[in-house]
Amino acid sequence: MKINWGTGIVIAFALFMTFILYFVFEVQSNSKYDNDLVVEEYYKHDSHFQEEMARIQNAHDLQQKPSIKYAEDGVRITFPATLESDEIKGNVLLYRPSNKKFDFNTQIALANSTLVIPKSKLIKGRWDVNMEWHYKGKNYLSKEVVYVD
Repeated sequence: MKINWGTGIVIAFALFMTFILYFVFEVQSNSKYDNDLVVEEYYKHDSHFQEEMARIQNAHDLQQKPSIKYAEDGVRITFPATLESDEIKGNVLLYRPSNKKFDFNTQIALANSTLVIPKSKLIKGRWDVNMEWHYKGKNYLSKEVVYVD
């Protein structure tokens, strides 16, 4: 039996469509390919965007900014000595872009103007650190990306 070029094109299209459909169903049904949203309530989060930008600007306008760095003992957040440690309130969100199961919040409790998040709570890789804090009637938001070894 001889197949002409028209039949060959139809067979090629059918095989290609079968492959694409198989790929789509595999990705949708397998939990290994999670496609979660970055933020659960996206539109609610988006409506507060201007407030968030104002808090980021407040943090940017500081003469001495808090530093968020990775050290051997964990993630070290150091506030300037010019700020009164007992007046600083807020929390730190450590967000893991690759898996939301590892995300966690920590309240800011300073010792000598420093907060250390122990290495034992962190796994290797990228962490987005979002620190929302309040000092003397003003709200601040500091964001940093930290890589844990």
